[in-house]
Amino acid sequence: MQKIIVKVDEVCPALLDGKLAEQCYVVSTEVDEDYCRRLAEKTAAEDKLMLLYGENAVVRARTLGADGVVLDLGAEGLKEKIAAVRRALGKNGVVGLVTRNRRHESMIVSEAEPDFVVFRVWKEGFDKIKELTDWYNDFFLIQSAAWIMEEGVPAEELRTDFVIK
Repeated sequence: MQKIIVKVDEVCPALLDGKLAEQCYVVSTEVDEDYCRRLAEKTAAEDKLMLLYGENAVVRARTLGADGVVLDLGAEGLKEKIAAVRRALGKNGVVGLVTRNRRHESMIVSEAEPDFVVFRVWKEGFDKIKELTDWYNDFFLIQSAAWIMEEGVPAEELRTDFVIK
């Protein structure tokens, strides 16, 4: 069964009230820094994970004490880039890497040894992405996530470990 990663693109006061429902939250770097700091403190207090994505995600993750990042680094020089990210985040930092929805790049991204590989999923082309994620999960041990890019995507049909929505 897939685990849910909650995407946070804007201030959501309800997340700061009461217990957090999911295990992991991925927060845009465009969200207000004070809110992000409070959410980072809350996730840490409840033994949940908070990851950041967007511009300067690594710097902001370090500043806030977040657990890690989800990055789109491309395939060029990836091993060096991820090594720098891991040094910046520390040995326990979580790194998710976005891949283009192609087999070759998925292999390159996996070889860089992130904690999980992220496939972006739209309704258009869903069958192709489903085929790709099925293939990926048959051949690779590194966990995968489906980043749901629009409403109406049948994420439960994908064989990914996580769903980001």
